[in-house]
Amino acid sequence: MTVFDRGSGHEQVTFFHDQASGLRAIIAVYSTALGPALGGTRFYPYATEDDALSDVLNLSRAMAYKAACAGLDLGGGKAVIIGDPATDKSEALLRAYGRAVQSLGGRYYTAADVGTYVADMDVIGRESSFVTGRSPAHGGAGDSSILTAYGVFQGMRAAAQVAWGEPTLRGRRVGVAGVGKVGHHLVEHLLADGASVVITDVSADAVARVRSLHPDVEAVAPDGLVAEPMDVYAPCALGGALSDEVLTRLKAKIVCGAANNQLEHPGIEKQLEERGIVYAPDYVVNSGGLIQVAAEIEGYSEPRAYAKATEIFDTTLRIFRLAADEGVPPAVAADRLAERRMSEIGRLRRFWLAGR
Repeated sequence: MTVFDRGSGHEQVTFFHDQASGLRAIIAVYSTALGPALGGTRFYPYATEDDALSDVLNLSRAMAYKAACAGLDLGGGKAVIIGDPATDKSEALLRAYGRAVQSLGGRYYTAADVGTYVADMDVIGRESSFVTGRSPAHGGAGDSSILTAYGVFQGMRAAAQVAWGEPTLRGRRVGVAGVGKVGHHLVEHLLADGASVVITDVSADAVARVRSLHPDVEAVAPDGLVAEPMDVYAPCALGGALSDEVLTRLKAKIVCGAANNQLEHPGIEKQLEERGIVYAPDYVVNSGGLIQVAAEIEGYSEPRAYAKATEIFDTTLRIFRLAADEGVPPAVAADRLAERRMSEIGRLRRFWLAGR
């Protein structure tokens, strides 16, 4: 199936290949209605090129909606590099990728994602001026997972306000699936707020790291967490965490986590609603990292970035109110909020501005 056959609505999808370095990359720009597209670069050993294309199309669309709901003047894009970062990543490949980003002339800004890190962004930045998520030594803010976790915690507080009438997780049991880049920071926020935490991860090392710092944190096998008695389920690994099978076993009142594209297929959001589960839309609550890397574009200010990420609490509450007013699940309400902003602000582009 070609890109056009998918009817995805993307403005631009570009394939890049550099045989010498082994680079095979796809950059997808979903929308520039609000500004240049911003989204991370995922370095992953996709089984097929079609799998990589599907992922980058889904992720870039989510980034556009995420930026719109976060109130940023940015569009949505994403990139994937096909390969195993443990064996295929090299300076030559990253610099070739940097030239690919630069060739788009600022329509797309990149940042770190699964399989890429701050140090990689610094290498990519040697060939491109459209790179965020860089190290402090290069004018960046460093690890964006810190603010991502902070934002997820703010969204979870908002969901708690809706579910239980107060914006705290104190006395609640929270299950965190995935304690890598973002998840382990989220655990810190939850413990500080007085929650009890149970975790899981496919990496035994990731689990051991959290439990070495916090022995009271429980750990279960990856396939056992959703059946655990808990108040909140926080998917913080890869997408598709909420499937039909998972919903038959899930006992939580709230679902709020950092993973992108948590709903395995359309219709899951309706099932959550019917079961009385409060779902905090993933791209709304996990936008803290985007807020952080976006702040680098105009010169990073930590207080300004944290203040913007704190607004995720109010945005999430606004989406819950919109959902109630319009009689739709929160996931649908979030999409409507994003689409309205992209449409309303995008229409201003009809007025040509010299030098812009």
